[in-house]
Amino acid sequence: MSPSSVNPFGLNGKIDQIGYVVRNLSASLPIYEGLYGAFKVGEAPMNDVLFRGEQTNCKLKIATNNDGPIEIELIQVLEGETPHTEHLRDHGEGLHHVRFRIADIEAKISALEARGYEKIFWKRFGPTVAFAYLVSPSEIGGSTIELFEMS
Repeated sequence: MSPSSVNPFGLNGKIDQIGYVVRNLSASLPIYEGLYGAFKVGEAPMNDVLFRGEQTNCKLKIATNNDGPIEIELIQVLEGETPHTEHLRDHGEGLHHVRFRIADIEAKISALEARGYEKIFWKRFGPTVAFAYLVSPSEIGGSTIELFEMS
């Protein structure tokens, strides 16, 4: 197999974040701190984010730990419908996504969609910052990845 057929998206397995969803960040934080150490907590309002093709607003409470080579993120939804609320309904709390930092997010989204991934959550914050959540095809588990572009 050629390298491009093994890794057609150029992600190279370089995961830079693991994201978990929780119902109550304050209650969950001590448990995760026991695993990963201290977290920084903040709120993230997002207006005009695209969720399953519809513009919506949401507000997240996020805790991050950057002590290791991979950022650990905890996410609680405070307002709105998001992939996180879907995950809580369908699967409960726990592992939600892995994130890859990339350049040219639009090209990566197109390449992944051509291979059966579905873009479900997307926002461009400016010319150099954007994110997208994509769900893998069901034959490889229907798991969620996040792409993050920040020049």
